[in-house]
Amino acid sequence: MNNIRNFCIIAHIDHGKSTLADRLLEMTETVSHRDMKQQVLDDMDLEKERGITIKSHAIQMNYLQDGQNYILNLIDTPGHVDFSYEVSRSIAACEGALLIIDSTQGIQAQTISNLYLALEHDLEIIPVLNKMDLPNAMPEVVEDQIIDLLGCEREDIIRASGKTGEGVAEILNRIVKDVPAPVGDPDAPLQCLIFDSVFNSFRGVIALLKVTNGTFRTNDLVKFVATGKQYQADEIGVLKMKMDPRKELSAGDVGYIISGIKTAREVKVGDTITHVKNPCEKAIEGFEEVKPMVFAGIYPIDTDDYEDLRAAMEKLQLNDASLTFQPESSAALGFGFRCGFLGLLHMEIVQERLDREFDMNVITTVPNVSYHVHTKAGEVLDVYNPSGMPESTLIEDIEEPFIRAQVISKSDFIGPIMTLCLEKRGILKKQDYLTADRVELTYDMPLGEIVFDFYDKLKSISKGYASFDYHITGYRSAKLIKLDILLNGEPVDALSTLIHFDNAYNFGRRICEKLKELIPRQQFDVAIQAAIGAKIIARETVKAVRKDVTAKCYGGDISRKRKLLEKQKKGKKRMKQVGNVEVPQKAFLAVLKLD
Repeated sequence: MNNIRNFCIIAHIDHGKSTLADRLLEMTETVSHRDMKQQVLDDMDLEKERGITIKSHAIQMNYLQDGQNYILNLIDTPGHVDFSYEVSRSIAACEGALLIIDSTQGIQAQTISNLYLALEHDLEIIPVLNKMDLPNAMPEVVEDQIIDLLGCEREDIIRASGKTGEGVAEILNRIVKDVPAPVGDPDAPLQCLIFDSVFNSFRGVIALLKVTNGTFRTNDLVKFVATGKQYQADEIGVLKMKMDPRKELSAGDVGYIISGIKTAREVKVGDTITHVKNPCEKAIEGFEEVKPMVFAGIYPIDTDDYEDLRAAMEKLQLNDASLTFQPESSAALGFGFRCGFLGLLHMEIVQERLDREFDMNVITTVPNVSYHVHTKAGEVLDVYNPSGMPESTLIEDIEEPFIRAQVISKSDFIGPIMTLCLEKRGILKKQDYLTADRVELTYDMPLGEIVFDFYDKLKSISKGYASFDYHITGYRSAKLIKLDILLNGEPVDALSTLIHFDNAYNFGRRICEKLKELIPRQQFDVAIQAAIGAKIIARETVKAVRKDVTAKCYGGDISRKRKLLEKQKKGKKRMKQVGNVEVPQKAFLAVLKLD
């Protein structure tokens, strides 16, 4: 056990951790030169294209130092705020962390929040300054930021480059020297932490785990604490480039277990595995059900594909534990699913994966968050769909989720960023200058305001410099109302939204104007209205396509013309009663991109 080192890599998006991980694998000869490619651990096409890590990966390296053989377990983590639950589980399985910071960009918001997670778990932090080969690197400036943040010595910071391999040997030496060996008792009752799971269509769910205490062998009968299910360990082993079966794993080891589990719900990330005969007294702390933050409806474009979509979602959920879904139906869109996501990037990734991996064309409705509705009867309802709102006369109070948001940016952009946060009903909590030209702003703001386009706007007004991170702080009372969109007096449930009272009039007017452009003209007038309850706050009319029925009357009596016009009027009225307005697919997407 003294020769095992478990460590993870913490970094903001695009600070070069996947490239640095490649160099570590190359130097320890974990990957042969023939198999070497860029970003070995990012095996999804989507990860390579976007240059982000979506799934955390684990791999074991063997390293020889001073005649001793060391086993290094690297657990790679995603860098984006939407995948922070996965990061927290990976951190719980480690004793040390490489803090990687881009020497051209400095410290960013996500780095800080993941660093705090690591410090809460008492991890040994090794700061690494990456991308030193670039001509615009500012090592001294960024080192000062790291010293302020960590309180370490300047000589503790390793200067490295993932591209050229500079400093990689020093990183490996420091991991062996500074990261403590795992503590645990191989003879105690078995305790393993599950930090990830993947699905294999032949072998079922493969759970990745770290053994905290105890020892277990192939064919042992084990129990999953959170679900209470029992299984036989068909195969256990460690993770090299491919899975490497072993006869036993003991305290300190990181590996995998295959036990023929076919349903993903039975394996929960953060759960504890123990023996059935000699169980541990308590589970490893930190397990919690993943709470979705953003909800949206996903519907198949062709309603016959509903069952295929269900199968696709179930398979996707096996690989992505944080996706939740339940069936729902909509008058406008037919049958589909109400899905919970961790954030907007997560929603985008799920949509993209449905398209690529399962060839599913889907419509996504307006994303929204979950609200607590207090009724006058004293009940508290969880509502995450505007159509689930009770009548406004029955509502006592509505509470919405609030977040603590941290924005780090160059101080040149502080004005526009403050304006944006105020527009989104943000309350400034504090403002810190990290250096002369970098500022950290902390805001309390409603989660519902940032799910639309906050991140995109923040990036554009700060020319891509600002970085953003948030965590939920709780629920607060708010003046929210349900805004309905009516077409010829009929509400379209997929377009209704829950919105703050102050923004309702503006938003309603803009939606009506947008729909007027997108809804094709009919043989009759189409009234588009935005309504709060029974009160109409905005209206646009799509004019009818008219046929000139009086064209054949030349001269003659006015009563002939009137007779023809009256006949046309009756026909229009009859058509209006039986005709229905088709809302084109573009209209649903336009509501998402109103600005």
